[in-house]
Amino acid sequence: MASLVDRMIRAAKLDADLYEEVEADPASMGQATTVVLLASIAGGLANLNQMGVGGFVLGAVLSLVGWYVWSFITYWIGTRLLPQPSTEADLGQLLRTIGFASSPGLLRALGVIPGIGPLIVLVSALWSLAAMVVAVRQALDYDSTGRAIAVCVIGWVVQILIVIVPLALLGFAIGSVASRGGAAA
Repeated sequence: MASLVDRMIRAAKLDADLYEEVEADPASMGQATTVVLLASIAGGLANLNQMGVGGFVLGAVLSLVGWYVWSFITYWIGTRLLPQPSTEADLGQLLRTIGFASSPGLLRALGVIPGIGPLIVLVSALWSLAAMVVAVRQALDYDSTGRAIAVCVIGWVVQILIVIVPLALLGFAIGSVASRGGAAA
């Protein structure tokens, strides 16, 4: 089995062969999970100053859940809504390839650098998105990068709706309780 570091470097280089390799290697699920965990920790470090330990832990948990949700949505859109005749994939293949597409997310740890930290986080996010497009193209056996971009964009919108709506409702509920508590005082 290829080393984790080697695979992460190849994933960050947008190496299509790497994504084919991990798609075909069910044993690489542990490595893919490790990549997501490391990227989550890096993102948590970038937010530690603003959000504290609770934000760090919440960010790591949400990253893991987000990986699974994003992979499932991408799998469903790619195999049901926008498949090509050559498309043949299962959820595990998307989890592995998308997990490795998180490799550029390790740069988020540099988000603590004053002044340029937010720029580094933005570049990392865009780079991860580019890696995801390659991962999706390979995992879903697409002939077209455009189709992979479409799947990623649609999946991103759906995931935002899945995350934003409950958070907005939760925020509304918390704000409502807080305002009632404040009015009683």
